Amino acid sequence: MANTTSAKKATRKIARRTIINKSRRTQMRGAVRTVEEAIKSGDRDAALKAMTRAEPELMQAAQRNIIHKNNASRKVSRLAHQIAKLAK
Repeated sequence: MANTTSAKKATRKIARRTIINKSRRTQMRGAVRTVEEAIKSGDRDAALKAMTRAEPELMQAAQRNIIHKNNASRKVSRLAHQIAKLAK
């Protein structure tokens, strides 16, 4: 348990940020899930449309330190590769 006033304030701030970060993480995961579902169904146009929404979500999450930037880049790269394989 926090004893000093600054530690108590930090605990309150962390609690507020956690709620916001959870919301952003959920939004990001949902965007990625729509791309993965479109890829699984084999619908390239839907996958491309979903990817245009998911890529900025991933990169914004990386900018806001919700996920690491390399993690976001890796996810974008892998999804793009899977979409490209649909064209063949």
